[in-house]
Amino acid sequence: MTKGHVRLADVAKAAGVSQGTASNVFSRPEVVREEVRERVLEVARELGYNGPDMKGRLLRAGRVNAIGVAAIEPLAYFFEDPWARAVMTNIAAVCDATGTGIALVSAQNQQKLAWNINSALVDGFILLCVEGGEKLVELTRRRQLPFIALAFDDGDASIPTIGIDNTAGAAAAARHLAELGHRRFAILAIGHSNDHVGAVTPEQAIRSLKSTSRDRARGYWQALAEFGIERESVPVHGTRNDKSSVDAALDTLFATPEPPTAILAMSDRIALFAMQWLAEHGFAVPGDVSVVGFDGVPEAATAQPGLTTIAQPLEEIARRAASAILDDALPNAPETLGVTLVIRGSTARPRL
Repeated sequence: MTKGHVRLADVAKAAGVSQGTASNVFSRPEVVREEVRERVLEVARELGYNGPDMKGRLLRAGRVNAIGVAAIEPLAYFFEDPWARAVMTNIAAVCDATGTGIALVSAQNQQKLAWNINSALVDGFILLCVEGGEKLVELTRRRQLPFIALAFDDGDASIPTIGIDNTAGAAAAARHLAELGHRRFAILAIGHSNDHVGAVTPEQAIRSLKSTSRDRARGYWQALAEFGIERESVPVHGTRNDKSSVDAALDTLFATPEPPTAILAMSDRIALFAMQWLAEHGFAVPGDVSVVGFDGVPEAATAQPGLTTIAQPLEEIARRAASAILDDALPNAPETLGVTLVIRGSTARPRL
């Protein structure tokens, strides 16, 4: 026999024990006498046997006690993006408490996305659908494992989702700034379907923004309309949720004769990049410009000044998502959770 084809039965025969005893050496060593255990392990080393096929064992058992978390992003996204990192931190806390593993599934290589989804040894998936949610849902459905989608809304009520009220949250952000007296606004958007960067009209934004960002734009416009501010008067700039595209947007906005005194950022990541740009260019926050983010990531609280934001219930989202997979209790209808306006030091009345 070759080392690559050594079976447990071969080890048992060579060691002079039953296959059940040999199996216990690897799975329940405490029930095997020490001298027998050592003899079996020595024979296994000599034959090149590394232990039972865990994948086969887990599949036969019906559960693998692990959750897959998937996104149409490189693996670095799970660690670099503040929202994804905060979601992962809370999912990890649930998994730690239940002794459950986590498998990260990336789709940086589109050609291997289907393979990554199909080969993941998990009991179900949590899908981070900020980008490419439709593709993730399609592939996961084919896998026929339980899944739940976050930040996803395409109107299909058959897809189990946990989301937030993006429109109400955005409205609260805009209303807060308007009540402070701001009348010159700008929106820094994220999630254009064509990866557009730069200024867009409201009509273009409605057509091209992903559902989450589109709802946030509508929330901003609805609240500003209460104060007589027409949406056409509020510039919207698309970004890639990264520093270079945020910098480019602000370079354009603050080159105008009447730059904004208030910035509505569709993510805390964008807001923090904006605050960095403003500081580098000599603008005081909130003295010259007020900034409101969206998400409620931990970095918002530690920024200087602290970032006013719309906080998602990240702990509750993670708990519900993980429990839906672990307890096989997927929601029968899309779940929408409320958000909270958290006021910190990045917003104040505009200077007269």
